[in-house]
Amino acid sequence: MAMEGAGYPAWVACPACGGTEVRTVEQARTAKGASRRNLYGRLAPGPDSGGDGCVHFIEGMVLTGIGVALAYTGVSQEKPLYTVGGAVLALVCLVGTFFVVRDDRRGKAAAEAGGGRADRLWRPAHYCYGCGSVFCPGGTPWPGALTPAQFKKLVWTEAGYADQLQPGDEAKDAELPPGLLPRR
Repeated sequence: MAMEGAGYPAWVACPACGGTEVRTVEQARTAKGASRRNLYGRLAPGPDSGGDGCVHFIEGMVLTGIGVALAYTGVSQEKPLYTVGGAVLALVCLVGTFFVVRDDRRGKAAAEAGGGRADRLWRPAHYCYGCGSVFCPGGTPWPGALTPAQFKKLVWTEAGYADQLQPGDEAKDAELPPGLLPRR
């Protein structure tokens, strides 16, 4: 793959297999055939911080409003079950909304705080279509080739959000080679 002007040799070759059919991980995530290999998720630079806290707040307030309306109906029609049930529903929805929105904020803050550290490792990385490995031309910021799961774990760990790797994600259980990055 030609890389003129990017500070790399004109042709980038994979250190694992010697193949030249490589792209940056950013290009590989959205290239033709990426969905077949699930590259979008396997090469993700960090957790999705879509900022849906506002949507969750609105949903929670609508559900809380339904509980309040139910309680009001119970009071006006003298139906204690509606009154108690509506009050409990409103309270549970209000408290649940608070916790969901708080977690959304924490996740977004963690993604923003680790974004620079993730980019330092993610931007120069390349994906080899021949052997399915991830590497950095020139061996910086890390030498050798990694599996996509190891790469994702490396980026997420260095950025500080490895705890957000979902159960069942290969990266959660991936073992990183010792001494991969020098400690700061």
